[in-house]
Amino acid sequence: MHRRPQHDPRSHFPLDPRHRHLHAGNRPPSRRPDLSRREVEVLVAWLRSESKEEAARTLFISVSTVSSHVARIRAKYESVGRAANTKSALFARAIQDGYVSLDEW
Repeated sequence: MHRRPQHDPRSHFPLDPRHRHLHAGNRPPSRRPDLSRREVEVLVAWLRSESKEEAARTLFISVSTVSSHVARIRAKYESVGRAANTKSALFARAIQDGYVSLDEW
């Protein structure tokens, strides 16, 4: 009996070297920034709020303090090669890194 060779569906579509990081087998280990408890607290308050002003009122701090914490958090993500330049990007990073879960929302 003649057996056909196993067909690898990926063989017709080689992985573009620029996108190797998307292939599960080639994914680099997660680089989670080390956020302080206070940074996480401010981040979560801001994510839950409509504005930095609202987050500041919730935490009894100034808007500039919220802005400073958010800027530091963004810098920490940037330093590990995982930029988060928007609020939604920070929300996604916070979920990915376990700082928040979807169950909380």
